[in-house]
Amino acid sequence: MLSHIIDLEPGRQGSIKDKVMELLPEGGNLNMCLTCGLCSSGCPATGLEDLDPRKFLRMAALGMDEEIMTTPWAWMCSLCQRCIYACPMKIDIPSLVAYVRRNWPKDQQPKGIRASCEQALKNDTCSAMGTNEEDWRFVVEDVLNEVRENQPGFENLDAPMDKAGAYFFLNQNSREPVTEPDEMVPLWKILHLSGADWTYGSKGWAAENYCMFCQDFDGWEQIVRVKAKAVDDLGCKVWLNTE
Repeated sequence: MLSHIIDLEPGRQGSIKDKVMELLPEGGNLNMCLTCGLCSSGCPATGLEDLDPRKFLRMAALGMDEEIMTTPWAWMCSLCQRCIYACPMKIDIPSLVAYVRRNWPKDQQPKGIRASCEQALKNDTCSAMGTNEEDWRFVVEDVLNEVRENQPGFENLDAPMDKAGAYFFLNQNSREPVTEPDEMVPLWKILHLSGADWTYGSKGWAAENYCMFCQDFDGWEQIVRVKAKAVDDLGCKVWLNTE
């Protein structure tokens, strides 16, 4: 049950849930809710804006289209899918959330998420910070040289770039090179000490994809294609995404 009383207009009919059901295999089980609350028990967004997955689904079931299309809670869900795994009926609540986001006006989407998506589309680096290839190379080389010069035992540390045929293609959170470049070093050391055959790419190296969180399908696909092409062009076997 919802935690507060809701006044519904007589004959009020919703369409959002029906539209989502049409898109999902077997309707995503959206009509199977037992209101048991297991979805909410493990949800990291439970309690924010006085909502949780169960309440969100009930709002859709009750035809509260206007409310569900304007609640900020839709942007607090991480789409982690814990609710699906916990649900005895396997109800696909994240797809309901995704539909709401996809139909949210772009100019009203959370500025940070929307801006990060737009920045990632500016360069083939796919960086949410808008970092271009030249700046990316400079930061990696600069940090690498500093470690070699100042940290005994790591004089031969390497952070290869565009190494053809490397086994691992490593992605990197694009905020680290810009705001915390030293945070890249521990992973380099792990790969170095383990003898891993790896490389960064000058293209497609950014690990995150904010267009996915915006449910911007065109942007989401463009970023994935750029990353996949970068891996294929270098002939790498495994794509290591640190996100």
